[in-house]
Amino acid sequence: MDELKIMAPAAPGGGWDQTARSIQSVLQAEGLASNIQVENVAGAGGTIGLQQFVNRSAGDPTATIVGGYVMVGAIIANAAPVTLADVTPIARLTGEYVVVIAPADSEIDNAEELAEAMRADPGSVTWGGGSAGGVDHIAAGLFAQAADVDPRALNYIPFSGGGEALAAILGGQVTVGISGYSEFASQIEAGEVKVIAITAPERQDYVDAPTFAEQGFDLDVQNWRMIAAAPDISDEERQTLTDTIRTMSESEAWATELETRGWVNTYLDGEEFQTYLNQEIEATTAILSDLGISQ
Repeated sequence: MDELKIMAPAAPGGGWDQTARSIQSVLQAEGLASNIQVENVAGAGGTIGLQQFVNRSAGDPTATIVGGYVMVGAIIANAAPVTLADVTPIARLTGEYVVVIAPADSEIDNAEELAEAMRADPGSVTWGGGSAGGVDHIAAGLFAQAADVDPRALNYIPFSGGGEALAAILGGQVTVGISGYSEFASQIEAGEVKVIAITAPERQDYVDAPTFAEQGFDLDVQNWRMIAAAPDISDEERQTLTDTIRTMSESEAWATELETRGWVNTYLDGEEFQTYLNQEIEATTAILSDLGISQ
């Protein structure tokens, strides 16, 4: 490809911006595209950038946008005028599973004990995590459902970042913390906190921790990131983009980029990704309604 435009619907420095610039770097390094421009349009969980992208890029095969699971929730919570149905999904690129941690001296050691505490008195179990309606909140709500607890009874305290949530956990201000593994990695490795469970479908090499699934709770949640193309492009143009991104994802340069940034390769494209995306939107719509965040 000669030209490619990538919109990062967030401010410079964040996860979507890093994703866009990693794509730019690897495509150039691998000679898969030559003239690659990254543009940042921040605001409202990516929905402001998404609306601009849809409105001005229809039919443009050189236009792409990065996004992810946060955007799915933001579209629903903000009743955004455009949705992911208005773009052309290309591929899921990376993902990060969510971990639930507790202070090392907590009386709660596993998912069943956490569920029992919530069943006895949901309000007494405080959860510290990211923004209301975000992936951490959704994962906590899904756990409540799996534990036969009303998600609306969840005592969830949103923090602006993993660092603030971690301070609350270490200070004993909350019962458990919930966030992406990378936010808590150093404290987990130092033994300052213990992992109750991870939301992956199977155990992960990078952390010695049980999954919710193996403890009897059907939970599979990842904060995934994707790339999508403009609306109204041809099947041939979509395939060209898909082939380019797939080749990038299989390169050594991409593997190195992921390792450097601590990202997990969860690549998925084609009809499989479209099906996955539809399922994520349906499930997220349901849980946000159950949490009282959307209608």
